[in-house]
Amino acid sequence: MYYFIKRIISSIPILIGITVITFFIMHITPGKPTDSITDMNMKVTAEAKERLQQLYGLDKPFYVQYADWLKRLVVFDFGNSFKDSRPARDKIFERLPATILLNVLSLFFICLISIPLGIYCAIKKDSFADKSITILLFISYSVPSFWLALMFMILFGVQLGWLPISGLVSFDFDTMNIFEKVFDVSKHLILPVAVSVIVSLATLSRYTRSGMLEVLKQDYIKTAYAKGLTEKQVIFKHALKNTLLPMITIIGLSIPGLIGGSFIFETIFSYPGIGRLGYEAVMARDYPIVMGIATLTAILTLLGNIIADILYTYADPRIKYK
Repeated sequence: MYYFIKRIISSIPILIGITVITFFIMHITPGKPTDSITDMNMKVTAEAKERLQQLYGLDKPFYVQYADWLKRLVVFDFGNSFKDSRPARDKIFERLPATILLNVLSLFFICLISIPLGIYCAIKKDSFADKSITILLFISYSVPSFWLALMFMILFGVQLGWLPISGLVSFDFDTMNIFEKVFDVSKHLILPVAVSVIVSLATLSRYTRSGMLEVLKQDYIKTAYAKGLTEKQVIFKHALKNTLLPMITIIGLSIPGLIGGSFIFETIFSYPGIGRLGYEAVMARDYPIVMGIATLTAILTLLGNIIADILYTYADPRIKYK
């Protein structure tokens, strides 16, 4: 317990460093949050622009702005959105359920497909099936996700008309009964989940394959075979548990994605999640929203590493932390 408390405390300076870098980058990028308000209105005077700068606190030195933001962060207040003056925290939490739904489903199917594929390829090492699956996985890994998303939209949404290509619900969603609503949401999720799964299969399956191959070389596996155990018993009762460590690392690092969302998928599919909100905020220089999403993602990244360390001790009792 002392080790994990120490890890949490040591993560605080890292978190502050991440927020400083993010805050600095946002402020040195060309353009200001007030540009979207003033540039399209020729009647706005220089005095009005200056008052807007003062209203948002953008006339203060960088370190003063960051200190003010950091004080609000202590009470989990990211400030108000420059776009509509709504609390950034509320806007982020409104999009949170949709992002969690999309990414939990994606992670579930990635694990459901990748782990058996990795195990199968390890058992059938260097066979035609292993080489064929490896080639297909590397092709899927190499395909740009935005291109694959557009191809799926054109094929299944435009040409075949089987699936919706944007949003999470249809326009008449409020008039549907509960079963129709579930079916409608499911249809909208198929394309983004499919794209997410296809481009992510290679990583976890390759880790599973390499981990399984390493374990199958161990003496205790040979002993298990010598005792007359079946291949299924050896693989699932003895070998699989010891291949969990690399998978735990990958899954632990996937935790930030459950909340942070995907800027690419959500923007292309007009999905109402945090990723699309972050993209819109970056384009509008909406600093409070960007900082809120970046901070949540950083916290979850650090938390994911700590959770992975905890799971290591359950997967391998030989691992002890002091």
